[in-house]
Amino acid sequence: MAWFGERLAAGKAVAGVHGRGEENAARLETGRTARLQRRHLLLCENLSLHTPPNFRLLVVRLGAMGDILHALPAVTALRMAHPEWTIGWVVDPRWRALLTAENGNQGTGEREQRAEGREQKTQNRMQGAGGARGRMQPLVDRIYFAAAKEWGRRPLRASTLREIRELRRGLREEKYDAVLDLQGAVRSAAIARMTGCRRVIGEAAPREYAAKWLFHERVATGGVHVIDQDVELASAVAGDALEAVKPLLPEDEEAELWSGKVLGPKAAPTVLMNPGAGWGAKRWPPERYAVVAQGLLDRGFEVLVNTGPGEEPLAQVVVRATSGAARLLMPSLGHLIALMRRVTLCIAGDSGPLHLACALGRPVVGIYGPTDPTRNGPFGTRARVLRSPTSVRDHSRRAQPEPGLLTIQPEEVLRAADELLAGDGS
Repeated sequence: MAWFGERLAAGKAVAGVHGRGEENAARLETGRTARLQRRHLLLCENLSLHTPPNFRLLVVRLGAMGDILHALPAVTALRMAHPEWTIGWVVDPRWRALLTAENGNQGTGEREQRAEGREQKTQNRMQGAGGARGRMQPLVDRIYFAAAKEWGRRPLRASTLREIRELRRGLREEKYDAVLDLQGAVRSAAIARMTGCRRVIGEAAPREYAAKWLFHERVATGGVHVIDQDVELASAVAGDALEAVKPLLPEDEEAELWSGKVLGPKAAPTVLMNPGAGWGAKRWPPERYAVVAQGLLDRGFEVLVNTGPGEEPLAQVVVRATSGAARLLMPSLGHLIALMRRVTLCIAGDSGPLHLACALGRPVVGIYGPTDPTRNGPFGTRARVLRSPTSVRDHSRRAQPEPGLLTIQPEEVLRAADELLAGDGS
């Protein structure tokens, strides 16, 4: 399919200036062939799964931002194959804007987002009642909120117990025919079990091993990229031979107007960079982002520096080093979606904004260290991925940048950006 073709072309750039690009492209092609063979076998094994038009599916993927974006192509493929199904999704309220624009984009800072999250956690029964799909909520019919991490920190608080009871009640009222756990954690599997459904589907080797004992159906996946793995899981719901497709994301009129004002009517080509990441080992130094920002400004590009809550000091380094020419933004997630649709290029490490840019088809330069780009790198768009051959996969939440990440120089990032901005996607 076209979307995979774009991804394969991008795969040639994996490891970027450090080489191994053709080797990674070959791995992607080999993985794709094996994956199709497995899906055809899966289809044969599931020929008895004749799902009725009123089939009800629940997806459980609570977070985080990048992981939800990785799950969206699989669920979008299911939606396209079965437009008549009712599909619900259980998600952490922080990531609501990835599924619906309704009432989700008014706050633009940390305080507003937290207040919004508190309000959303009380809306499970109302939101579970559903609404018509459309531009603002294109993919799912029902949304349920589960602030599982917060519940874990305060398990005996009255509000926690009340929210869990409301979630369980809302899930059971819908009488789902199948539940697809795309998270593979004990907490997500436990939420799946709250439904009372007798078809809880998950990976045979989930991220948290104990979760597999809560699945009724365990699917062995062999895809290299996590998006491929999620598509394999989704294929098991009705015996479909699915392929990853471009994900459906909400469109919010207010956020679109805001992004138009930020960029202006005659905006220069705009590069958005995101110096933050989930933990320190994945963060390329902000001083190097500043060098890249100045180089792009000198080339005549507008540079926006995105920052999330708690990451303002990283962005400020870039802004100060460019004497304010690079502009700092702290948008809500809904506003970021609208803004990302309009940018010319995104430069970031392995982070939610990078994967959002990929989901929206924007070119990206990915700066990778301890995480493996063949597993969770750019997918479905033109990309250049820079990673040192000395970097090894390590998901330890270390505070300091991974040593291999520090071998990547600003000049290499600018060269990769120049190639993409010139339209060279080979």
